[in-house]
Amino acid sequence: MENLNCPNCGTDCPILLKVVKVLACPSCGTTLMINDAHVTLAGEQGVMHGAPLLFGIGDQVVLGQTSTRILGHARYSYGRGFWDEFCGIDGAGATCWISVDEGDIVRQVRLTDQNAPRFAPPLKLGETLEFDSARFTVIEVETAECLALRGQFDEMVQVGERHEFVSASARDEYLLSGEFWDGNALWFYGQWYDPFHVKVDQAQ
Repeated sequence: MENLNCPNCGTDCPILLKVVKVLACPSCGTTLMINDAHVTLAGEQGVMHGAPLLFGIGDQVVLGQTSTRILGHARYSYGRGFWDEFCGIDGAGATCWISVDEGDIVRQVRLTDQNAPRFAPPLKLGETLEFDSARFTVIEVETAECLALRGQFDEMVQVGERHEFVSASARDEYLLSGEFWDGNALWFYGQWYDPFHVKVDQAQ
């Protein structure tokens, strides 16, 4: 485990991810952008308004056969509501993202460049996407805005940043999602889980 010294308040923040790009200092609330050896102050961590959560930072979450330790929590608005994204690591230290939106839960991993699909916006609701020998149907096309951050992340996320996103589902079992901004794209792939089957060991 390494520590990052917050340049704003001097607190030693433990680093738990193999690759950290953003860290919200737990003491002063400053968001730190980490690029190689350089640390940049990137504003406040935003306001995480009270809302019921199944789990939080430090908790061990079991979905199916996979256990994930939650290290980061980001909240996004999409106009008519918000959803929560949790960045975590599995037993091997690999990063994943768990999304919770109105009780729906999906665990996804980022697709590497060679494995990522080549679909590009604009994509439309109901459109069919063929990927990984499965047929996905686009169920969401929205604009997301980051409202608040807690913990640490392996992606460059920042309060106030906006991006387009698309979600496509296959047989109500698998989810393929893409994020688009300034000609860039990130793709994630994963599986839906029944919230009643989630097991949580809460942090002490």
